[in-house]
Amino acid sequence: MFANIFSFLVSVATSFFVYLLLARFHFQWLRVSFRNPIGDFVIATTGWMVVPARRLIPPAGGLDLASLLLAWAIQLLAEFALFSIQGHELGSAPGAAVALFAVLALMELVRFSLHILVFAVVVQAVLSWVNPHTPIGPVLDQVTRRFLRPIQRVLPLLGNVDLSPLVLLVLLQVLLLVLDAAEGRVAVLF
Repeated sequence: MFANIFSFLVSVATSFFVYLLLARFHFQWLRVSFRNPIGDFVIATTGWMVVPARRLIPPAGGLDLASLLLAWAIQLLAEFALFSIQGHELGSAPGAAVALFAVLALMELVRFSLHILVFAVVVQAVLSWVNPHTPIGPVLDQVTRRFLRPIQRVLPLLGNVDLSPLVLLVLLQVLLLVLDAAEGRVAVLF
């Protein structure tokens, strides 16, 4: 029972910071303004990690590599911690186990990134019906625009209803299913 509780707490704490670091990375990649309540929160909660890390890990090609690598490192530590809490050992090949943890952590970053996009699409769709002039509307638009535009070019409005968010959500769910299958194959190696 205590192992389950501790696993849950480790998972919640690490996921919180990984999501925020990935949001910071994606905001910069997608050129989302940080001058909004969400951006302020992300900067306030991750700045203490990212600012010192940027001294060692400079941005490259306009990408915030410090945020991305910190998210990956935290997820890697979480994978190892959860593995240890469950009473497993690394076995006779610790190098291979660490490599598998690194791959699993990378796959989790992809999963979390897809979750961020799913969240943004769902909230944007709901707010477009409930409160289309909300202050976070432009932020959500900047996050989702790059992914919705190609679908909108192919799928016309049907009775003034934009179905591109629904199509994107279906595609994201398919990607999550593929990722689950791939993670299952990697996890079998343990």
